[in-house]
Amino acid sequence: MLLAIESSCDESALALFDPARGLCGEWVHSQIQLHQNYGGVVPDLASREHLDNFLPLLENSGILQHRDTIKSIAVTQGPGLAGCLALGIAFAKSLSVAWDLPVVGVNHLRGHAFSPLIDLHQTDPTGFKAAWKEYLPHLGLIVSGGNTLLFEIDEHHCLKVLAETVDDAAGEALDKGAKLLGIPYPGGPEIERRSKVGDGSAYDFPKAIAPRNEQRFSFSGLKTSLRYCIEKMSDSQLNASMSDICASYQAAVIAQLKGKTRHLLEAGDYRSLGLSGGVANNQPMRNAMKTLANRYHVPFMAARPEHTGDNAAMIAFAAYFDPMGVTQSKKDQTLGIEPAMRLVKS
Repeated sequence: MLLAIESSCDESALALFDPARGLCGEWVHSQIQLHQNYGGVVPDLASREHLDNFLPLLENSGILQHRDTIKSIAVTQGPGLAGCLALGIAFAKSLSVAWDLPVVGVNHLRGHAFSPLIDLHQTDPTGFKAAWKEYLPHLGLIVSGGNTLLFEIDEHHCLKVLAETVDDAAGEALDKGAKLLGIPYPGGPEIERRSKVGDGSAYDFPKAIAPRNEQRFSFSGLKTSLRYCIEKMSDSQLNASMSDICASYQAAVIAQLKGKTRHLLEAGDYRSLGLSGGVANNQPMRNAMKTLANRYHVPFMAARPEHTGDNAAMIAFAAYFDPMGVTQSKKDQTLGIEPAMRLVKS
């Protein structure tokens, strides 16, 4: 078995993975309620919470019962909040020394990239690698609070970024838009909830879909447009129009993501489409991408809702499925800000 540790932001997470059986268990301690009072994640507070949470999470999870069958440890090594990452890495290296096990670092974005494949492996662990070949080359979309990018996985499992945001990430745009509207953190899910009874065409917010030859996203203009819209309204007008504004704002975010994904599906010979990251839990987003996949006759693969946010299951799976991703050099300009490096046991 492999023990995985995730602490890139405000989730303290552990997972056990057996290549022969798949996920054997996963445990998460969320800090959302703690950070709600501040309107967002406070890095120093999040780091201290990891320090308090990891040992009780390990002791109460039942992982220690499998101590003799755990053969390696994987931990998120970036990108993320520096203090939070440091706590997870320190915890992993402590267990490495105490249990005399090797520990490897995994790039957080690689975890997201491969997370839609967890279900495919879980269905048939022994036949997974052969089955996965039928989905290559693969086009994937990662949409989260800190990252928005399109990437491909080729027949050799090499990852290449095709398009990324030049300013705000999609999840960041949703959360900041919610803050402008007076909606408490985390704002993205609340915008989705209010949008269910709103008209997505009521307000014409900019979609900012880049031309086919420009591989980028941009969401800062959308946020500015929302601010100008709000400034023209009285409080009573804003309250009366809240659902329509939320629906229109959310529709503009989804339209940009869908538009650029469509451009790449038309330009490339992809055999599957994947969706992952925290915003992938947004149901209208999932529906839009599934519709797009159906239009181009490719299978649609979305991470499970519990694997869209920060979780250790995707770190475990990436460490198993993508061994080159945990040993590549820093010169390798593939997915992520800082490609994963093997951690040396002290």
